[in-house]
Amino acid sequence: MNRLAVALNQTAVLTLLALAASMAHGAETSSIPEVSPVDDPTFSNKASAPHEGEPLFAHHCSSCHLGQVPKAPHKMFLQMMSPLAIEQAMSEGVMRPQAAGLSAEERHLIATYLGGDLATHPAAPRCEGKAAYFDARREPATGSWGFSPGNGRYIPVSTTGLSAGDLPTLELKWAFAFPGALRARSQPSVAYGAVYVGSQDGTVYALDLDTGCIRWTYRGRAEVRTAIVHEAPAAARARNGTPLVFFGDLNAWIYAVDAYTGRLAWSQKADDHPNATVTGTPAWHDGVLYVPTSSLEVTSAADTAYECCTFRGSVQALDAVTGAQRWRAFTIANPPQETGKTPVGTRVLGPSGAPVWNTPTVDAERGVLYVGTGENYSSPADGNSDAIIAFRLSDGSRVWQAQKTAGDAWNAACMFPNNPNCPRESGPDVDFAAATILLERPSGDLLLAGQKSGQVYGLDPSKGGRELWQAGVGRGGIQGGVHFGMATDGARLYVPITDMLDGHDGKTHNRPSRAGLHALDVATGKVVWSTLADNVCGAREFCEPGISQAITAIPGAVIAGHMDGRLRAYHAESGRVLWQVDTAREWPTVSGETAHGGSFGGGAGPVVADGRLIAVSGYGIYFHMPGNVMLVFGPRD
Repeated sequence: MNRLAVALNQTAVLTLLALAASMAHGAETSSIPEVSPVDDPTFSNKASAPHEGEPLFAHHCSSCHLGQVPKAPHKMFLQMMSPLAIEQAMSEGVMRPQAAGLSAEERHLIATYLGGDLATHPAAPRCEGKAAYFDARREPATGSWGFSPGNGRYIPVSTTGLSAGDLPTLELKWAFAFPGALRARSQPSVAYGAVYVGSQDGTVYALDLDTGCIRWTYRGRAEVRTAIVHEAPAAARARNGTPLVFFGDLNAWIYAVDAYTGRLAWSQKADDHPNATVTGTPAWHDGVLYVPTSSLEVTSAADTAYECCTFRGSVQALDAVTGAQRWRAFTIANPPQETGKTPVGTRVLGPSGAPVWNTPTVDAERGVLYVGTGENYSSPADGNSDAIIAFRLSDGSRVWQAQKTAGDAWNAACMFPNNPNCPRESGPDVDFAAATILLERPSGDLLLAGQKSGQVYGLDPSKGGRELWQAGVGRGGIQGGVHFGMATDGARLYVPITDMLDGHDGKTHNRPSRAGLHALDVATGKVVWSTLADNVCGAREFCEPGISQAITAIPGAVIAGHMDGRLRAYHAESGRVLWQVDTAREWPTVSGETAHGGSFGGGAGPVVADGRLIAVSGYGIYFHMPGNVMLVFGPRD
């Protein structure tokens, strides 16, 4: 094994993925209601001793999974998967013929070498009696990803069952341990008296909202990172069927399952590129599921022998009932072509990249769909990267695009001195990773977009995305700026800023971090208030004070999970902290086992519905503290 990727241990691989994929002070007083943390160590991401599965992988797998076979996922991609999913693929899935000569023990060793040796927790108890039944009258809560007007992440009181005044009285009602997991990245959804959530091993759970018992489970092919999206109940009634739920997995498969039984209705591969993935939650609208695709090919380019790059981002429209494709639109219109060779003779292909990391935003009035794109993966950088693009709902044709950072081509090779696969542009890698927000107003609609550069934009959707205002909110950078999701209540735009103190990219900054939560006037972009996050990390590894995870607004408050494990509620008008809990601790769970919280990160923002605040803790990758818990809070009885 003489290639760069093979020489990297799992921790180093996660470091590459971190850089590739991510993207006035509030008063702190002792009066802030808080659930006291337990003083115990967090999980560690430290590298382990050589693994027995390494020579097995080298002998049986490396000839295909180091970039040589176009349809075979690269080793770096496999290391993002759960070992349970890898082992299943070899024993009964797509890799069964290739693994036929391996013993069960050898398959297990390869799987744990790639995915890590995860402890398995017993599942929660199965529901019995009344807790096992779904209540059709309790329709899906709106305001979060995929089944929400405008992607504004604002949840009205009629849905929340909580007011800002209730927040200081919140206490833990129950907690759920994700079995065999070191990270929690799927945003829960609430409907029919149940909580729906995905997990690292590919299992989707429907849990009773009141008790946490399991109503049903469905096992996908790989980690489910997206939120669980609900079909509108009226649409299900119109076809005389039960409602469906939708989600995507790490291997770019999309699923539709029965919301009441968990039975599979259909599954569909979103993209056949070997490193394609679904990060942004699909969006349901009027019987159509709009699916974004991104990829981790950006990491494969660290291998000097890898021909970078062939992936290009896309969004497609699927019939929500059958899974049939209606159209597919690429962010880069034409497939990449050879543009030259590196000094070591590796072909360079481009333009490539411009992935779609975020949930598409439906604008039914104008008949268009908005997505934000990431950087190009290889030279030449083109006009499609770091842009907001509008596609026609009817056929996927491009209506307009508004690029905000030109000349951005970057991949993981740029982390290494003199790696020939680094594009000549060498960054800055400032994706639009957060979903674009469509805010409908009598005075004129707005598109609100936040970028990893730390810039936030107000655009006019009626005039081709013409810029109305721009605000520099964060310092920005590869591990800075806006990552996964802003929120708005119509008057203010709430902007979470990551701005990691240690970006793990070898760069120094001449501007201070602006990590924390900021509120802007939606009409002008002017800052209304800023609450910078205080640093309570101390010596904890992979701990940062900023906000990478998507946030959620309710009337009078904004709820945000920080990378240091704190879940906080902020006063909407002042930024004052109303309530907080340190989740980076051990938690007793409904299974009888102890789970552990960690960093908040990704698109799995807090959910407020039916009188409960629900959050998943433990991003566990990209320099974040691991964890495997979902926490359900409610007012004191």
